[in-house]
Amino acid sequence: MTHTDRVLVLSPRGTDTDRALTSAAHRRDLPVRRLHTWQAPADLMGVRAHLYAGPLFADATARDLDLGLLEAPEDWLARLPVELTRREITATTLAHAWTLRRPMFVKPPNDKSFPARVYRDGTQLPGSDAADPDTAVLLSETVVFRAEYRLFCLDGAVHTASRYAVDGDLDVAPIAACRRGPDALAFGADVLAAAGADLPSAVVVDVGRTDAGWAVVEANAAWASGGYAGEIDRVLDVVLRAGGPRRELAARDAAFVRHAPVVRDRG
Repeated sequence: MTHTDRVLVLSPRGTDTDRALTSAAHRRDLPVRRLHTWQAPADLMGVRAHLYAGPLFADATARDLDLGLLEAPEDWLARLPVELTRREITATTLAHAWTLRRPMFVKPPNDKSFPARVYRDGTQLPGSDAADPDTAVLLSETVVFRAEYRLFCLDGAVHTASRYAVDGDLDVAPIAACRRGPDALAFGADVLAAAGADLPSAVVVDVGRTDAGWAVVEANAAWASGGYAGEIDRVLDVVLRAGGPRRELAARDAAFVRHAPVVRDRG
């Protein structure tokens, strides 16, 4: 390997963010390893690995690499007060969502098992032949976000941030270049203070501005989140904590470890 027993592991599919993270890792002499299959190679067993990848790849490799992948609780968004969400949100199952007969925004809490969007009714959702009825979902009243911001958070504070959307369209800008940037950061600080120990020490929180005021969009796992225009060295700080060795987990983070299924067919 190298002079160090620590490595940043990437999936076979490259992204703009993981290429930027690679440069940031090299600046701090952290080796980077892009895998070419969904099988963790033998020479990485026992190495202190950190991961930046999508949820499916993470689930395929987390056990072999002994990763403690941090993510928000599935019902975290639904437990927030309406003053922070500006909408009613319910944590339930896909089976219940199938019974809906009105428009509703539906999303899986912590993965991409089906598209997060407004569905006309439950009949538009994946059927039982394609999805487990017990799959956790969040149901939300529809709301229009005028601008959306991604906050990479570490130890209860915003570590770096950027805008990523305006009126629903991708529109990336550094937080310092955004007129509403200070407001986004202030609201993010309020959310983190309210969340307290209900979030892991390293996580991404997306917030946005609605016609009614600021609101939480969602929480995301930092090890699977695009960095947009965040300061990449600070994004890397959060990724390394959120997707690092299980043996190095702080006691407060033990409850936020993603439970990876046993994956037999890894491609």
